[in-house]
Amino acid sequence: MEMSVRARIRAGDPDAFGSLFDDYARAVYNHAFRLTGDWSAAEDVLSLTFLEAWRLRESLDLDGGSLRPWLLGIATNTARNTRRAARRHEAAVGRLPREEVFPDFADDLVGRIDDAAQIAVLQTALSRLRRSEREVLALCVWSRLDYATAAKALGIPVGTVRSRLSRARKKLQKFTGAAVPPGNGNSVTDRGQAEDGRTCAVRPTQEETR
Repeated sequence: MEMSVRARIRAGDPDAFGSLFDDYARAVYNHAFRLTGDWSAAEDVLSLTFLEAWRLRESLDLDGGSLRPWLLGIATNTARNTRRAARRHEAAVGRLPREEVFPDFADDLVGRIDDAAQIAVLQTALSRLRRSEREVLALCVWSRLDYATAAKALGIPVGTVRSRLSRARKKLQKFTGAAVPPGNGNSVTDRGQAEDGRTCAVRPTQEETR
């Protein structure tokens, strides 16, 4: 009898794991960007997520549907750890003697993109949310997981997901003046995938749900 995809991944089948990456790398990257607000950091989280998924493969349940929630849960934890490491690095750098800094005009020009103002507004609003609120917003609204699946990915009760999402929606509406979809995991427009595979906060297209 042919082994299931989950069984093959648990057994360390490299072809099955390669297919897993091909199927879900885009969704993991988008989720990582929404949590970090940084393309480079999202790429790091993407790589680390699949390394961690390989390490944790033997803990994967043999029964279940899409592996997307499992990977998004790992990505959420990876983003948390990445932020902690970044804060420790910034604190260490902050203790070093400061040198005179001259403006980089190339960076200034790169920053003048059409969507800069809108992205800045969104990122500023998101930064005012608690980390836990950003996480449920990213999972339930943008990644369109239902409450039960998001709760399993985060390891928290369903009621906690509902309350955090409700608070996040109210705060974002207050900060930006724009309503946020309820995020019940059924039909929510993804606000983030640009044509080149990068995530853009102001270009809504549909992200495939597997």
